[in-house]
Amino acid sequence: MIDITLPDGAIKSVELGSSPLDVAKSISEGLARNIISAKYNNTIVEVSTPLTENGTLTLYTWEQAEGKKAFWHSSAHVLAQALEELYGNIKLTIGPAIDNGFYYDVDFGEQTISEKDFAVIESKMLEIARGKHEFSMRSVSKSAALNYYTKQNNDYKVELISNLEDGSITFCDHSTFTDLCRGGHIPNTGLIKAVKIMSVAGAYWRGDEKNKQLTRVYGISFPKQKDLTTYLELLEEAKKRDHRKLGKELELFTFSKKVGQGLPLWLPKGAALRERLENFLKKAQKKAGYEMVVTPHIGQKELYVTSGHYAKYGEDSFQPIKTPAEGEEFLLKPMNCPHHCEIYNSRPFSYKELPKRYAEFGTVYRYEQSGELHGLTRVRGFTQDDAHIFCTPDQLDQEFKNVIDLVLYVFGSLGFEDFTAQVSLRDPEKPEKYIGSAENWEKAERAILKAAKEKNLNFVVETGEAAFYGPKLDFMVKDVLGRSWQLGTIQVDYNLPERFDLTYKGSDNEFHRPVMIHRAPFGSMERFIAILLEHSGGNFPLWLVPEQAIIISISEKFEKYAEKVLNLMENDEIRALVDNRNETVGKKIREAEMNKIPYIVIVGENEETENKISVRKHGGEDLGLLSLEEFSNLITQEVKGSLKTFEV
Repeated sequence: MIDITLPDGAIKSVELGSSPLDVAKSISEGLARNIISAKYNNTIVEVSTPLTENGTLTLYTWEQAEGKKAFWHSSAHVLAQALEELYGNIKLTIGPAIDNGFYYDVDFGEQTISEKDFAVIESKMLEIARGKHEFSMRSVSKSAALNYYTKQNNDYKVELISNLEDGSITFCDHSTFTDLCRGGHIPNTGLIKAVKIMSVAGAYWRGDEKNKQLTRVYGISFPKQKDLTTYLELLEEAKKRDHRKLGKELELFTFSKKVGQGLPLWLPKGAALRERLENFLKKAQKKAGYEMVVTPHIGQKELYVTSGHYAKYGEDSFQPIKTPAEGEEFLLKPMNCPHHCEIYNSRPFSYKELPKRYAEFGTVYRYEQSGELHGLTRVRGFTQDDAHIFCTPDQLDQEFKNVIDLVLYVFGSLGFEDFTAQVSLRDPEKPEKYIGSAENWEKAERAILKAAKEKNLNFVVETGEAAFYGPKLDFMVKDVLGRSWQLGTIQVDYNLPERFDLTYKGSDNEFHRPVMIHRAPFGSMERFIAILLEHSGGNFPLWLVPEQAIIISISEKFEKYAEKVLNLMENDEIRALVDNRNETVGKKIREAEMNKIPYIVIVGENEETENKISVRKHGGEDLGLLSLEEFSNLITQEVKGSLKTFEV
């Protein structure tokens, strides 16, 4: 017998050689019917894999991300088989699961595929799936694996195998199809009930532009047809909410080829939106004891060598800027934290002066590949709402929990209510990925786990997702379409204080090392605004929206009254404007609706006579005739209702 520990701490004693499916059956038949993947001792395994020693076991269904990953990885195998059967002499390369579905990169030779071929591919995939073929893993020697793909004249697979160690190579078989694969599959193809080929695109082999361009076939699959139908409906809704489309329509930002890819230009309305977001956070930060600092857009290369960023991210940075001085090089700032370390180092500190909380809306630059750029969510220049807290070890717990409170305040004020916290730890089997001592890492990880539990956060633990200098707490927020985004991060760092030799004088009159907390509730202004745009569909909270009201006069005769109304609104700090274009009232109302302006104010003879305004809410609700005082109170109450109060 062996002991299997489940995620809730329960221990199941099962016979040696039992499979994850056997363990699931011992819990309930319902779970056994739904189990599609498993993790055994931190390794993804098949549900049929024999368990050979005591260990930890996690069972996954379609509802979990790991379950979906196994489902879509298995579907990529089915896609590859379908393409081979349909197109014959092709060369398969790699086919991973991605966030939404899967893809397979294929060398089609002289053949091409397009959207008109999608239905045929989908039909072939479903035909294969209905065979209920089991996925079976087997170990293969390096020589046998090379021989197999050499006979197939597949130089891509041969190249992959050449870089693998003998004894670590496995093939996956299903139906008449074999593929090089590490594992992680659903029990059989029959679970795949619905498939959709989404698109085709070009992709260079191994992401290198010097290599041959392959055809990347994207697809998605589901265990039920209704799931696919729902997904496609959400996709259509996502197109309507695309931040690039809304950003253009609402005149928030633009891009210019002459300025450069991935470098957004903020238009007046977008700049005002950013400023309101910044002021919102600055106000809360001031209440929480933060001090604003400003650092330059460049720094000496030596600064980032000291911090470790150059060794880890030098290749992803813009090329160094050389000066006339010999050996002097600067980098566009990829991170704010090294600069903040030097601000702390500008004078000595006593333990009585800690914590020091430095905050900055600092713009950083990273050279993202052009194919990875996407609107505001992936750019080359972006502004982080960065802050770094330097505290004593005794202060760490409370400071970390205070930052959690700040993040939750931001989410609550902007309508992000559905989120999961993720504790991202280092991978103990890959120490080369991280800097610092194991002792410091253990202290930092314990501190994050303790704070997450004490704040009663709904959190998961992900091994291997830590930053290179420390573990972190990431907030994974779901938007109205059910998509998950990483928003807001808090990190504990014992390593940068050592690398920059940061100290404070303790009560014992000796020098000690402070602990550093990195935090960014928005993450980056660009990405946050993109996600907020798509989450809200452009209908921002009233406190944030660029224009709260638009005033329309029914004829030129009442334009003076419209201006009077505007002045009175501005006195009450209501953001409004007058639309006095030579257009019909109906067209002005339609355009105001399209521009998502919360309140449309109509003025004419009746309104001027009674010194009132007719008010229509975005979406068509008629609020009738209101006095300006009533309208001002309406705006004030709505702003108060959506903007939470930050308590320290």
